[in-house]
Amino acid sequence: MPIQDEGTILLIDKPLDWTSFDVVAKIRNTYKLSGLKRKVGHCGTLDPKATGLLILASGRKTKSIPDLEILDKVYEGTIKLGVMTESHDTETGEYGHCSIEHLTEDQIISAASTFLGDRLQQPPMHSAAWHNGKRLYEHARKGEVIKERKAKQIVVHRFDITRIELPLVHFELHVSKGAYIRVIADELGRLLGVGGYLLSLRRLSIGQYSLHSARSVTETIDGILCQTSTSIG
Repeated sequence: MPIQDEGTILLIDKPLDWTSFDVVAKIRNTYKLSGLKRKVGHCGTLDPKATGLLILASGRKTKSIPDLEILDKVYEGTIKLGVMTESHDTETGEYGHCSIEHLTEDQIISAASTFLGDRLQQPPMHSAAWHNGKRLYEHARKGEVIKERKAKQIVVHRFDITRIELPLVHFELHVSKGAYIRVIADELGRLLGVGGYLLSLRRLSIGQYSLHSARSVTETIDGILCQTSTSIG
């Protein structure tokens, strides 16, 4: 008979090109193989092209997911200016190359400062947001563009430009729940009149939970197997 217990909160460093559900499925399967009957869920999606902190909750701890989902997030990343992509990240190819020779550091920093505070943000077409019973990415794969995507209120608490090596702009960003960082990258490029997309992204923290305390997927699996074998033995 499967073993049941209270569950736990897991801090995981999500690898590049894994979906958040890929991580959930891997951990859920590990518990199953260990004889533990546990629900597993994540506390805030991280895009496949992003890495960093992903919080998972298992067992009875899944009841805390709604409280964890609403926490602020901090990211670091890189925006590439002078070119765009349909997905606003590296998932799709580049188009619309534009000269950036006229841009100055002051212009870029000044443009970033205009994002601070409350703002409305439309989810990107290449996202898991819903529209008429389908995910937006399902429409995007068919070449459809849904213009009436429902915008959500977000808050940008901090948008620091940490280094500029044109065409690359490195940043750190502190935002509220539900913010799409690749949309901010796209909007910054448009504001500067040259286009831009999110080249890389890493989530550093969720509320009080830090990436420094996270473990890799492999380390997390090894820890679960070790813990369950000890408790069973």
